[in-house]
Amino acid sequence: MISVQINGKEKVFATEVNLEWVIDSLSLQNRKIAVEINEQIIPRSEYTKTLIKSGDSIEIVAAVGGG
Repeated sequence: MISVQINGKEKVFATEVNLEWVIDSLSLQNRKIAVEINEQIIPRSEYTKTLIKSGDSIEIVAAVGGG
């Protein structure tokens, strides 16, 4: 079991997952977002290579238009 914090809420995964899988599971794959894991920004090109480890703190923010 892998336990992480996503935007301050605990989330548990049964197996090892990558960041792209997490984004897809949250239905955020088609949105403009920025992702930080343990205070380090992760480029979109690294989502598939970035494995999520138990204890990780993940922050996801979505761009909001306005004017």
